Amino acid sequence: MLATFLNPSTMDSVLPIAEPAVRLRLLVVDADPAVRSACAEIAAGLGYAVESTGDLAQARTLLDARAADILLINLSAGSSRGLEMVAEAKALYPQTAVIVMTASGSVNAAVEAMRCGASDYLTKPFAMDELSTVLDRASQHHAVGSATRHLREQLRASHGLGAMIGRSPEMEKLYRILSKVAQTTHPVLVLGESGTGKELVARTIHAHGPHAHKPFLPVDCGSLVPTLIESELFGYVKGAFTGANRSKDGLLVAAEDGTVFLDEIGELSLDLQAKLLRALQEKEVRPVGATHRVPIRARIIAATNRDLGAMVESGNFRKDLYYRLNVVNLRLPPLRDRREDIPLLAAHFLDHIRHERGENFTLSDEVLGTMMQYDWPGNVRELEHAVERACALSSGPVLHLGDLPTQLQHHVLEARRAAGAGNGDGSSEIPGVRPLAELEREAILGAIRTLNGDKLQAARLLGIGKTTLYRKLKEYGVADPMRED
Repeated sequence: MLATFLNPSTMDSVLPIAEPAVRLRLLVVDADPAVRSACAEIAAGLGYAVESTGDLAQARTLLDARAADILLINLSAGSSRGLEMVAEAKALYPQTAVIVMTASGSVNAAVEAMRCGASDYLTKPFAMDELSTVLDRASQHHAVGSATRHLREQLRASHGLGAMIGRSPEMEKLYRILSKVAQTTHPVLVLGESGTGKELVARTIHAHGPHAHKPFLPVDCGSLVPTLIESELFGYVKGAFTGANRSKDGLLVAAEDGTVFLDEIGELSLDLQAKLLRALQEKEVRPVGATHRVPIRARIIAATNRDLGAMVESGNFRKDLYYRLNVVNLRLPPLRDRREDIPLLAAHFLDHIRHERGENFTLSDEVLGTMMQYDWPGNVRELEHAVERACALSSGPVLHLGDLPTQLQHHVLEARRAAGAGNGDGSSEIPGVRPLAELEREAILGAIRTLNGDKLQAARLLGIGKTTLYRKLKEYGVADPMRED
């Protein structure tokens, strides 16, 4: 059966789409019997177990009896009942992927559906291959979601070591080394990219060592001028410089048998490197302005995101200090090399927000799938900020793609464009499907132009706050929407 909603000009260009590995349940909801039957027939031919109805109440009954894996629902022009159904389905069945069908020109309805949790949309009339492609993408999202939920179950019993989170092979290896290193007082050099948790590793070593009750004193060598770092580390006597109204012990003395953590050790000047080396070799320091020396017993843990070996070769870091610090070397893996830890880390950050604010959030499968595929150049710190940002902007308990930072939404856009480029026709877009970020931008700028630049009225018509509208314009880099192409 072929209905009039299909585009006849593309009937012969149906792409071969692989059948789902398992028979996913698809519920088609459309009041038009011809559309409903045609969608059901195409989906059944692709291997889906299909149910269909033209009544929203019956659709709710079918979902209550057994949640569908994919919901394909029509949004009737001028009616909000379809949007209400989308929001209700995502709230009650967050694992269900929702695809909306809209009449030509109803872009705003599609954008609003995306905000309610829909993952894709089709504009009527559409071709058979467009429906097939969207269903295939939804089944892939379902597979990713199932895998990540299974991973959540595997990881729920154990988080890691102390405050460190992760059960990947890389982290398990790190835990074994840390448990041994913590029982010694040897210097440790922690290497890794920014955001991988170098200070957390240092604190874990200290907390699991025999002197955990002693101070842990961090020093950021990259944020202080050399004179301040010297006085912080070695201390000073009264009158050593302007403002030195009393003598003060340096951190190397104040730590006693505890730990001094030298973060960004690669930023130390060569002069300070020489003074630190002497202090570590002789186990004593001379405070600034003093003539006497004071013994030290602190353990040193240093960290850097720079290549100290290369700095030694170029003469920017002392070789003797490098070997003094590098008794034990720990290299932290970037988050992209331990992706299986991402669900556990995200759950940990959500749990922290729940305890801190009393708000309970969960990640949609599509968001978690995006997190698993993203490379996280800022590592764990970037992931934490992304979760916090999504919770701050979310309008409900389930976090969706639109709540994520812009760089993650761009990642989804590029991935979909890359998938579109594989269609074989040389195009860079998936036919009939455009990302949420593009639709939202088009809707906002179009509304402002239609209203001759009245941003407040545009915000009211779009159903968003004026603050959200101005923030979006800033993200788009649009100073004057009336001039933007």
